[in-house]
Amino acid sequence: MRLNVENMTCGHCRAAVEKAIASVDPRAKVVVDLPGRTVDVESDAGREQLLRALRDEGYEARLI
Repeated sequence: MRLNVENMTCGHCRAAVEKAIASVDPRAKVVVDLPGRTVDVESDAGREQLLRALRDEGYEARLI
């Protein structure tokens, strides 16, 4: 799935997003594009679980 994360702007944001996703699915494949503010995720976890984990870290994400 591809997510848009508008408030992701720096290396710290990248690490926080990766950590949030890993907390739900440690085996997830995550590719963060900071300039594009997108995150590609391959995961067995549910979409809502991933979005909730990102919200808990302070990142509003939406599917694109």
